[in-house]
Amino acid sequence: MWRRSFSTSSNANAVNALKEKKWDALVIGGGHNGLTAAAYLARGGLSVAVLERRHVIGGAAVTEELIPGFKFSRCSYLQSLLRPSVIRELELARHGLKLLKRNPSSFSPCLDGRYLLLGPDKELNHSEISKFSKRDADAYPRYESQLERFCKLMDPLLDSSPPESLQGVSSLQDRFKNKVQNSAFWTRLLRQAGSLGQKDMVDFMDLLLSPASKVLNNWFETDVLKATLATDAVIGSTASVCTPGSGYVLLHHVMGETDGDRGIWSYVEGGMGSVSMAIANAAKEAGAHIVTSAEVSQLIVEDSGKVNGVLLADGTPVHSSSILSNATPYKTFMELVPDNVLPDDFSRAIKYSDYSSATTKINLAVDKLPDFDCCKSIYPGSGPQHTGTIHIGSESMEEIDSACQDAVNGLPSRRPVIEMTIPSVLDKTISPPGKHVINLFIQYTPYKPSDGSWDDPAYRESFANRCFTLIDEYAPGFSASIVGYDMLTPPDLEREIGLTGGNIFHGAMGLDSLFLMRPVKGWSNYKTPLPGLYLCGSGAHPGGGVMGAPGRNAAQLVLQDFKKKSI
Repeated sequence: MWRRSFSTSSNANAVNALKEKKWDALVIGGGHNGLTAAAYLARGGLSVAVLERRHVIGGAAVTEELIPGFKFSRCSYLQSLLRPSVIRELELARHGLKLLKRNPSSFSPCLDGRYLLLGPDKELNHSEISKFSKRDADAYPRYESQLERFCKLMDPLLDSSPPESLQGVSSLQDRFKNKVQNSAFWTRLLRQAGSLGQKDMVDFMDLLLSPASKVLNNWFETDVLKATLATDAVIGSTASVCTPGSGYVLLHHVMGETDGDRGIWSYVEGGMGSVSMAIANAAKEAGAHIVTSAEVSQLIVEDSGKVNGVLLADGTPVHSSSILSNATPYKTFMELVPDNVLPDDFSRAIKYSDYSSATTKINLAVDKLPDFDCCKSIYPGSGPQHTGTIHIGSESMEEIDSACQDAVNGLPSRRPVIEMTIPSVLDKTISPPGKHVINLFIQYTPYKPSDGSWDDPAYRESFANRCFTLIDEYAPGFSASIVGYDMLTPPDLEREIGLTGGNIFHGAMGLDSLFLMRPVKGWSNYKTPLPGLYLCGSGAHPGGGVMGAPGRNAAQLVLQDFKKKSI
């Protein structure tokens, strides 16, 4: 297939340079977290090499030109969660990162001819929601305000390692220091929680433990508003809006920021690969060495249990004092670590973690914008309906739950839940003039459907056409506008991007898999049972999304460990 991608140089000389020295640190995987870790390590004075399996860096934050003239953000497609500390400290704007704010940020068309626009404009929100319910319009600012207060409570947790107990043998001094640090952490957290007040704390616990459907039903009465907000609670997961614990993911609605504006999700000029390229530029400026088409096949582990480097797929050994894996926990420990070197209880916990996925991504090249029936008389041609995330097939929470139940029964959803984005409306660098790039983030699609196989081209095409036909119900003629498309089902995401089970977060983000229990309890601080091996990807705290926090936090820990060795 004709292809042009964002990448960094890869050749025999680059691989030869890898084996000529012992590196301070090797990073397995050139996704955005791996590149972030490399940038911080190199800035800390360590010699660092990043080893990327594919021909292009970025992992799931990647831009690829699969159809001439159309540049697709193949997996991740929006930016908001990238930590402000990473953007600021690595000077990503200077390295080419340009964010394009969306206003409005959400459009939900209805088959009855109505529609709902939402965004950062509070007056617009009130006017739009009032079309359905004056009560809901008045409640919406209070809903957002409460979520923002909860986010402020959680924000400090994202930029530091969890207060994990020390693992393995340690000195009395280290144990004392660890206890003091952990006590200080819990004291700060309790003080912040206390500042919320009891009512907000009870509401916060309700949000954490409840189904999203319960939370939203308590706040609102309008079906399309509840469904629009509910999509935040199930994004990338196999859960339904009725699943207990799905409520906390509603925080994504206001989590993150763009240029200091909280809760604003943006496109990235040049596609999501530009995020990875900016981080890579910062890493290379600091001295990091980045090599593509350099697949790691196994870790080199000494008899003592300490890692000492990696073997590449071509048999080349590369030695290093520390290894940071940006691969999924399953890939790292079940496939790259040699057999019989990990504790049994740790191996079992990793093996039986939840890596399931029900997500499919379709990237399309189209020759015109979709023309939505519900608003074409008000906004003919390009308009605010094309700027943000367009919610298709989810006019009520019951529709979302029904789509999920199809997948529970082994079937791709009969009426899939689709989030459509059209970044080329704001980003003129990713498509030819007059034509557009469209992203479809689709749920729910089982990894192994019971009525067919994703390896069957006819089965794949049938499901893609099901999605296009659903969009035709809202925007007649959409299917006829398609020039070509790229489709990534859960097995494709696993095979091409390296996402175990096709899970975009490197593992489920349920309450049993967060904070002190991510990736597994007892190992939440980026360290592993093998001395010298660290996790730096989304499978580690604080989890998935284009955040950069796991990479930054892991790198800081490695730098601390290097300082201890040098004392």
